[in-house]
Amino acid sequence: MTGVETASISKRYGPVRVLDRVSASFKSGLLTSILGPSGSGKTTLLRVIGGFIAPDEGEIRFGSEDVTSVPLWRRNVGMVFQSYALFPHMTVRDNVVFGLNRRGIRGEAARREVARVLEMVRLTGFEHRRPRELSGGQQQRVALARAMVTKPRVLLLDEPLSALDRRLRQEMQIELRRIQRESGLTTILVTHDQEEALALSDSVVILDRGRIVQEGQPADIYERPRTQFAASFLGDANFFTGRVTDGGIEVADSLLRTSDSLPAAGTTATVAVRPEKVRIGLAQAADHDNRLQATVREIVYGGAVSTYLLAGLDGSPIKLQVQNRDAVPAAPGERVTLHWSPTHTVVIQD
Repeated sequence: MTGVETASISKRYGPVRVLDRVSASFKSGLLTSILGPSGSGKTTLLRVIGGFIAPDEGEIRFGSEDVTSVPLWRRNVGMVFQSYALFPHMTVRDNVVFGLNRRGIRGEAARREVARVLEMVRLTGFEHRRPRELSGGQQQRVALARAMVTKPRVLLLDEPLSALDRRLRQEMQIELRRIQRESGLTTILVTHDQEEALALSDSVVILDRGRIVQEGQPADIYERPRTQFAASFLGDANFFTGRVTDGGIEVADSLLRTSDSLPAAGTTATVAVRPEKVRIGLAQAADHDNRLQATVREIVYGGAVSTYLLAGLDGSPIKLQVQNRDAVPAAPGERVTLHWSPTHTVVIQD
């Protein structure tokens, strides 16, 4: 298995710097997501790693090998595109065997490899069907099989699930995770879907305007975001800004405490709190919980979860999420007390 390293990768298109000295590590045998909004540079970074685009500066390494100047066809990467790019006139088998034939692998050796990957993606028995006879999820698995059959050093996935509807996309996330674990391939996935990145990844790299904002395990980034962009892009977050004192941060009529280190007293700091960490009412509040007065503005019913939109005493927006298992804790227009643990109060660094 091969890990991937990028060192100070930059890429410009005219005056626009799409990638700005990007250094990232994609560990061997794991699935890493590159997450970011449109225009953040995530697809460009993927294509630079694959050899589809040459960087203006920097170095790419597969294991101990510098592949920066190695052409695409010699890097031995597998690629699954957003559109799958299957040959419509070919059968499933012919689509999958195509890459092997290009490498001179034919006959019984090719048949064994095709059978192996079709079993892995659970498409045994579909060999003679054409893409138009398959569902979207099945087509996606054919594209995966075609990318994996040549035993690539690295598997690159460019938003492979974006064309699927929500329910099928969730099902295919489970399948994709299973396939990646069974194959053991170093896999790099580009996505703009935060839930997808959290569900699939061993590690996440968040890009914004061509720079890495934060990278690490999904739970670490979600629970302890370092920047306001990371906190708001990887899920929802409430932000509170106030004056730092010896005991915490003064916000409106409250003192918010945190388990994080604070800047010097007298300065200004911002903290983030995830909506699902916040509770309404004091029935289950701990003595050390942070507390804040707010007014309910609107309740958005979402099936399993309802979202409460509130306003603090200073008018600042606050969002919280409540599981729909108990009676409604408050109604629009009602003044309530919110509470949450200081450990869920994250100091933002930017």
